[in-house]
Parts: sequence; C-alpha cells; structure tokens
Amino acid sequence: MRKLNQITFVIVVFIATTFNIVAQNNTKTNLWKIEGNDIKTSYLFGTIHMIPKKDFIMKNKVQSAFDSSEKVVLELDMDDPNYYKDFVKLSMLKEGESLKSYMSDAEFEILNTYLMEKTGVGVSNYNMFKPMMLMSVFTMTTIGGEPLESYEMSLINMAKTANKEVSGLENIADQINAFDADPYDEQIDTIVEMVSNGNSQELYNKLLQYYLAEDIDGIYDFMDDYMQDDTEGVKRFLDDRNNKWIPKIEAYSKDNSVFYAVGCGHLGGEQGVINLLKNAGYTVTPIID
Repeated sequence: MRKLNQITFVIVVFIATTFNIVAQNNTKTNLWKIEGNDIKTSYLFGTIHMIPKKDFIMKNKVQSAFDSSEKVVLELDMDDPNYYKDFVKLSMLKEGESLKSYMSDAEFEILNTYLMEKTGVGVSNYNMFKPMMLMSVFTMTTIGGEPLESYEMSLINMAKTANKEVSGLENIADQINAFDADPYDEQIDTIVEMVSNGNSQELYNKLLQYYLAEDIDGIYDFMDDYMQDDTEGVKRFLDDRNNKWIPKIEAYSKDNSVFYAVGCGHLGGEQGVINLLKNAGYTVTPIID
C-alpha cells in the first residue's frame, strides 16, 4: 500500500511531481515567462490549491504578470456555471452502488469515527459518492481547522474584476477519470491507511514550506523520497496530463497573452510543464522578486 498511499496523498493536495529523474536545478520561483515566435508572451504560475489564509499572498510579480495578460487559464475552468453541477454528477457512483460496499466493517468504523470527530458528519452521508469525495474531505481536515484560501478562486475573482476570460486546460472528467482507474476498494484502503498513520498534517506542512520558499525542486526532491514504484500512477496523474497541456498552451497563447495557473507540482521534473515547454522550442524564463 505504500506506493498508493503516497501518490494519492500527493495528488489530493495537488503538490505532486515526477520522480526517479535527476532534479533540474530550477531557480526558486513559482512564476515563469513563456516566449516564442508563434505565441504571445505568456506566464506560468504554480499554485497550491488550498492554503491557510495566514500564508496566502499574491506577490507583486504575480499581480504584474496577471495584469499584463489578456486571458486566464487554470487546470479547470472553475468559473464555468456548470462546474459544480458537473463535479457532483461525475463524483457519484452508479445507481445501485454504495460506497460502504467497497469497505470492510472495520474500515467503515475507522472512517466513520474520524469523520464524525473532524466534521460531525459520518461516512453514510457520502454513500452515493466515489471514494475521491472522501479523499477531498480528508484533505480539508489535513490542513486543519483554520480559514483557508484558494489561489484559483482568487484569480477567478481578479479576472472578473478585470473583465478577463477564464478557461481551462482540461475538464472535470479528465481529472476524475484519473482517479477512477484505481479500484475503489484500493482507494478506500489508502484513505484508511492515511487516517491510521496520522502523519498527513506533517507532510502537508513540509510541502507548504517548500511552496512558500518557491522551491519547486525542493518539492520534487521531497516527493522522490515517498513515491516508489508507482510509475503507472505518476504517468496517469501527472505526465500524461502535462503532455496534453502543451498543445493547448500553444493554442491559447497563439492569439492571447495568457496567465496560466496550475498546481506547482506540475512544473518540475523532466515531464514537468517547464521542461516540456522548453522541449517544444519555447523560452521559459524564471521571474524573480
């Protein structure tokens, strides 16, 4: 279970990166300029999707890049009016299925006790949903009870104020299909193991410190210690998605200067967005404070 536990935890907090490759000594920054002969100058910003409000900051360099861009593109178009409806629909099990059927009585008791203690709501309330819904709830409890902030929602609000269009590099089905490839009982096993280990808060805090230091190689190296053998999972969750994004970035930036914002775990590594853009012939330059 070690490999599944590690890759799933990284995915749900959206600070994952590839492994088994030598780190690339990237400059410490979460913001990069993308330039090329056939595109308009654009920007790539690595986010952390959920962050304690006390740690949230929109630096001047990020604001400047945003202001100089004509369009905003996130992993998902969370400004789509159908976003939440589609998310709920695609997160539900097939009619006649129940989440409880994928767990043992002992697993149900562990998860139910944990959820009741942390949220006041038990497993039965999620019985119509896929395990990824429980994983989302677990992620929220991992970060703690303090107020949270979202870079994506902040950028959407900024885009509305500035009358900038918001689009996405992929759709909800793309992300959910990546989760659905793992059997639901194994996903439940993973959640139970994470609850039982009780070290997820510590892992998140360490990743958060790397993010605040804008150290994408630090995140890369840190996760290299935890992600073992699951090359198929990493390929599905990260590498394949990163590679699919490159032609979309090319298409979006052909006509507009774009501010791209994706989870910072997608930036580093040989199959990371930065290196893939360089391999595609673009100049990708770090922007320092």
